[in-house]
Amino acid sequence: MRRRPLALIATGAALCAVVATGMPAASADDSTPTPIYLNPHYSPAERAADLVGRLTLAEKAQQMNSNIAPAVPRLGVASWGWWNEASHGVAAITTSTSNPPPATNTTSYPVDLAMGSTWNPDLVHKVASAIGDEAREVMPNNTENLDFYSPTVNLGRDPRWGRNDETWSEDPTLTADLAGQFVNGLQGQDENGRLPKSANGYLKAVATLKHFAANNSEYNRRTGTSDMDQRTLREYYTAQFRNIIESSNPGSIMSSYNRVNGVPAAANVQLMDTLARQTWGFGGYFTSDCDAVYEIQGGHHWQPPGASAPLDQYGRTAYAITAGEDLDCNGGYRDAYNYGNTVPDAVAKHITTQTGVFNENDVDVSLVRLFSARIQTGEFDQEGQVPWVRDARARLGGTPWVNSDANKAVTQTPERIALAQQAAEQSLVLLKNSPAAGAKDGLLPLKVPAKGSYKVAVMGAYANPSSLFLGGYATYEGPSGVAKQVNPYQGIKAAIQKLNPDATVDYYPGVTGSTLNTIDDASVAAADKYDVVVVIAGTNSSNSREDVDRTTLALPGAQASLISQVAARNPRTIAYMETVGQVDTGSFQSQVPTMLWSSYNGQEQGAALADVLLGNTDPSGRLPFTWYTDQSQIPAIGDYGIRPTSTSHGRTYMYFNGDVTYPFGYGLSYTRFSYSNVHVEKKVDANGTVHATAKVTNHGDTRGTTVPQLYASTPFEPAAKERPVQRLEAFQKVDVGPHRSKTVHLTFPASKLAFFDEASNRYVVDPGTYELRLGDSSGDVAAKADVKVDGTLKPSPSVVTAKPAQAGDAAQGIVQRVTFDKGAVIDPQLTVSMKDESVYGYVTKGQSTPLPAGVRVSYRSDDPRVVKIEGDRVIRTAGSGVATVTATVHSSAGAASTTFVVRVP
Repeated sequence: MRRRPLALIATGAALCAVVATGMPAASADDSTPTPIYLNPHYSPAERAADLVGRLTLAEKAQQMNSNIAPAVPRLGVASWGWWNEASHGVAAITTSTSNPPPATNTTSYPVDLAMGSTWNPDLVHKVASAIGDEAREVMPNNTENLDFYSPTVNLGRDPRWGRNDETWSEDPTLTADLAGQFVNGLQGQDENGRLPKSANGYLKAVATLKHFAANNSEYNRRTGTSDMDQRTLREYYTAQFRNIIESSNPGSIMSSYNRVNGVPAAANVQLMDTLARQTWGFGGYFTSDCDAVYEIQGGHHWQPPGASAPLDQYGRTAYAITAGEDLDCNGGYRDAYNYGNTVPDAVAKHITTQTGVFNENDVDVSLVRLFSARIQTGEFDQEGQVPWVRDARARLGGTPWVNSDANKAVTQTPERIALAQQAAEQSLVLLKNSPAAGAKDGLLPLKVPAKGSYKVAVMGAYANPSSLFLGGYATYEGPSGVAKQVNPYQGIKAAIQKLNPDATVDYYPGVTGSTLNTIDDASVAAADKYDVVVVIAGTNSSNSREDVDRTTLALPGAQASLISQVAARNPRTIAYMETVGQVDTGSFQSQVPTMLWSSYNGQEQGAALADVLLGNTDPSGRLPFTWYTDQSQIPAIGDYGIRPTSTSHGRTYMYFNGDVTYPFGYGLSYTRFSYSNVHVEKKVDANGTVHATAKVTNHGDTRGTTVPQLYASTPFEPAAKERPVQRLEAFQKVDVGPHRSKTVHLTFPASKLAFFDEASNRYVVDPGTYELRLGDSSGDVAAKADVKVDGTLKPSPSVVTAKPAQAGDAAQGIVQRVTFDKGAVIDPQLTVSMKDESVYGYVTKGQSTPLPAGVRVSYRSDDPRVVKIEGDRVIRTAGSGVATVTATVHSSAGAASTTFVVRVP
């Protein structure tokens, strides 16, 4: 970042900034320079390095606890609560050292899995942007606690996982395309992952991807190990993390509780450092799950290779931090120890870890990452400089928000409520729409007469609750918030009676009892008195949640029996299921003409359902998972393999070789579409781009929405290669008028066709003729085209990272540092990841590899007064201050750069 000389910065405006943020005031004669950490002309990392250098070791340690990092009054640093939630609305705000209390009366959008069924990245970006705006309104002073532990991007690879409502899909590409836009929207970035000029360089909020990695079973999530080969780890369980890092620059990542191949994720060098940072270029900070650092000792009793005993409270801290775990979420399953009270002693013990000897320099590196994130939100700068603060206060009209029902749900604005309804509408998946007995067309959309008798019954325990179940990590809705909710009965009744004031819409409980085990006979007996019956079935946290997996896919209680009995009395029965994921529909599927599904669909779910039932909105949701026919078809939930074996059908649409009820990507419309005129370039280089076009035609009389999906398969490969049946490569949600056509353009880099080769530890594109399949689900092939792909991925630098140290550090086991001695020669210890994800240079202790032949490195300092480059090769500190060094790696195939900050006292 270009910087003015310090002598020109000590202006009255700068002093006002210091006073406004509670920082120490300058002297009356304006002669004291503004501290670097308060000076916005420096980069966030430079400012953070300066601030960290002013802290004692004890103060540094306290700043590494998420609940709460305490204030440092002498420096004007406010307390900061890192653990906040916002996966489908601002849901929790850290205020103490215990688990954060829920936010009250904030807008509740559909959960991740429901948003996943929209297949609409643009809509996800709008929703996340609205969540980010609301976050700015409700967080303390509109400037604090702006990190959110959202979104969850673990894949929905098993329908029994208790947290499937938090996933986006079972597919890495779909998950990355959708959740990447959630990151962009929440952080205030555009859909290309860049901050707009209007942001003035500040993040709206900080998004946290979780849980890294392979944490998809609750029964053993804190103490188990997720074991798999490297190909499965790279191609499936971490691919979506990689894609989002590359496209959206998330501010942080949460490591998971579990071990991965025997190593706790919270101390896993391969996951956090080698993959996320060095291979994919992640530049934010890592936080533990709460309290995954404790579980290294308390749950896993982990004894690292070469260690004489399992780690104690100091060893777990040292191993976690040196692996890259910057922040200790010290809530949850904890003992009395955390980073705040173990770091100083762990430093004093000189603990040898898997990377070196734990020391204060490791702490500094983590602190720079943490404070850089805070500085990026504008915490230390004037309101006038930070548009997000200014705009949030303007929207609130000068009235501070309070976390109680006294806020009157003021942040649930009409615009946000309308957006929540739009998202809920697009999440609804029409699974079946057959004609009722004696009818010609499908039962939906309902044809409500403008006047006269028309009777509808709405049944089920989830049809008319006093307050909606909104999914995990949901806001608390007090009376003011509940008043703005629309449940299914309310939504259907209001919509039908708006069309026909004479219509009757009645509610029946359908099932009774706390476990919904008892059929209400009066409800069933009344079914044949109505023109239409809508049965609302569902699940909630009593069936599955964090820490609780499902043991069955059956609808809880007697809900399936209710649907069957009602359908037997009334052939015009509609079954709507709002659930954590797939459920068993076998007992009633043939009896009802119409079925719809969504996951937990937010506060406007009733209004959205009514709009789809009446045809005001074409159902455009598509399944983000494979709807298995029976749970006996899938392996044990603790089995993390995904490819089929002699005893297993495999998992997901990519590998599953059994029968399914509904395929991945499936969903019906009220109109009829066809895909035709598919054109694809016949030959593409492995480094090029695959371009496909197709004509989408709406053959019906109503406007509709469809999702053309492009899959790639490798028919030329032998079975021994264990290639997937197909992989989603591109999709597009498209709205088409009646009897109209549109041309869609579907593109993807040919490098996405690569598979991870374990023998060479890199990605390789199989040369051959790939089959591209275009359809409206993974089970439908409307058109095919072949593309021949040849060549190999160019050995071009993709990611460069640095672990700078100074002469003499290696002998002391010091691996990295921020603060350097004056006159020291700096060894940047560069790591270079190539386009095929092969890694060279300094990786970690005992794993370094020389840079490839022909690669050249150059360096540049933005302030030679602090750091100078001698002969383009030697980096030497010169004087006090902070400076940024840029290292560029050049090859004949391209170049890539990184920067690192040097502080000299």
